[in-house]
Amino acid sequence: METTKTLQLSTFWQQGIFDSFQGVDRVEIHFTAFNQAFIDAPSIVVVPGRSESYLKYQELAFELYQQGYSIFIIDHRGQGLSGRLLDHKNKGYVKHFQDYVADLRYFVERVVTRHSSVKPYLLAHSMGGAIATRLMQDAPEAIKAAVISSPMLGFNSGTLPEPVARLLVSSQQKLNSLVSKTPWYFFGQSDYQAISFENNRLSHCPKRYQSFYQLYENNNHIQLGGVTGHWLLESIAAQQEIFSKISLLTTPLLLLQAGSDSVVSLQAQDDFCQQLHRAHPHSCPDGKPVKIDGAYHELFFELDNYRDAALAQVLAWFKAH
Repeated sequence: METTKTLQLSTFWQQGIFDSFQGVDRVEIHFTAFNQAFIDAPSIVVVPGRSESYLKYQELAFELYQQGYSIFIIDHRGQGLSGRLLDHKNKGYVKHFQDYVADLRYFVERVVTRHSSVKPYLLAHSMGGAIATRLMQDAPEAIKAAVISSPMLGFNSGTLPEPVARLLVSSQQKLNSLVSKTPWYFFGQSDYQAISFENNRLSHCPKRYQSFYQLYENNNHIQLGGVTGHWLLESIAAQQEIFSKISLLTTPLLLLQAGSDSVVSLQAQDDFCQQLHRAHPHSCPDGKPVKIDGAYHELFFELDNYRDAALAQVLAWFKAH
């Protein structure tokens, strides 16, 4: 059975379009597309999280395609197969967070529309959730309806109070800019290191975890290390902008929350849904995220029980819109 699915995935993946366009500052942005036979078929734009590549999304793309959707997936600047921004290619860096948003907007408005005659749906994960939310605030007519999964609307600073964590980020960044033109890793961050399944905080599923672990081991050009202080500062500013412009977010939106997520802030997701529902009652039903109890951060790479529940919510939301 497993071999049959692997064969189906392989056959499906070979039918994809693999291409690129020039994003902000002429950075090469790679993407993949899987078109249904009809140009008026519904389409989904998948927006990955930090450090991910579209190569990781083969199973999800295949399953969504089986549901009748054309699928489009972008690799963000500075990661995956897209152009890196520093000589030290392992460092998680972006000059301006808004560059991610501008790339995604070009992708949606200029690339996806070449292949599809209908307004797309959007499915975004983690950092992709923050990028997608900013896109929908800037271009409210671009997307028909959206699901953001484990979105990076705030960071989990652990035992450190949030104001102290922010002060630490800005202090390191000031020191970095005084001493060096090269962006530093934030404290405790380093080059790419493989993390064993036992120590991972992303998925409870050994098979899926092993599969993407192997993908990164076999393709060292998509490996990415930790984040720079500059990336953190830009991301925090983007998160603040999301909340300050929440009333602009008119696209019908559903937020999926992984109940045992320790990567991003669950409180920020709760606050976001409460505020968004107040501004636009058609989003975040009941003013809350849809919580997948017990799941880790990577809902679409989780054990089947968590993953199936998340996928059912996605498909139902798109069908309703």
